[in-house]
Amino acid sequence: MNFLAHIYLSGDSDDVKFGNFIGDYVKGADYNHYSSEVRKGILLHRAIDFFTDSHPVVRRSKLRFANAYHKYAGVIVDILYDHILAVNWNKFYPEELTWYTERFYYLVESRFNQLPRGMQGFITSLLKNDWLMAYSTLPGIERVLRGMSMKTSLPDETDFAMNLLRTQSDQIADEFFEFFPDLINYVENNFSVGIISPRENRA
Repeated sequence: MNFLAHIYLSGDSDDVKFGNFIGDYVKGADYNHYSSEVRKGILLHRAIDFFTDSHPVVRRSKLRFANAYHKYAGVIVDILYDHILAVNWNKFYPEELTWYTERFYYLVESRFNQLPRGMQGFITSLLKNDWLMAYSTLPGIERVLRGMSMKTSLPDETDFAMNLLRTQSDQIADEFFEFFPDLINYVENNFSVGIISPRENRA
């Protein structure tokens, strides 16, 4: 899962959200340098990644993108699952996504000096470009993918990914809605974070 899902799965604790958000940038036992709740968020991030990568539905989704993205297919699925979560946000959380992301941006800005080394430049870009809200639209997803292909080792197969998202959006959404409740249950059963559970099933 990508950033939006990680934040949502942290519940309402700012410390857990912060830890989950920085999880990719905290390596090995370095999480011990943080407070107990931030450590919890970092470990939660790792657990979410492991559960997601091991889930058969996610593997099915990855196969759609494997020919173009190879080992990076999982990165694309993470981003597209966040897109589906953003589009269906009101089924998972009572607050509008705009306000939810604004509150999270404020949290990150207030802890800017606590960010791991190498993450501050990314955060500046995140805030400037409003990346979390970008997940909610197709142009936003395209912008995210193109930006990643320019700044990381992700192959520039954006046209392929966007075409697949447009033509197979229902199938990808079905896979997300089959998988995400399992992930929510896993987190709720193994971490006490107080996730607000989905208020309704997908129509």
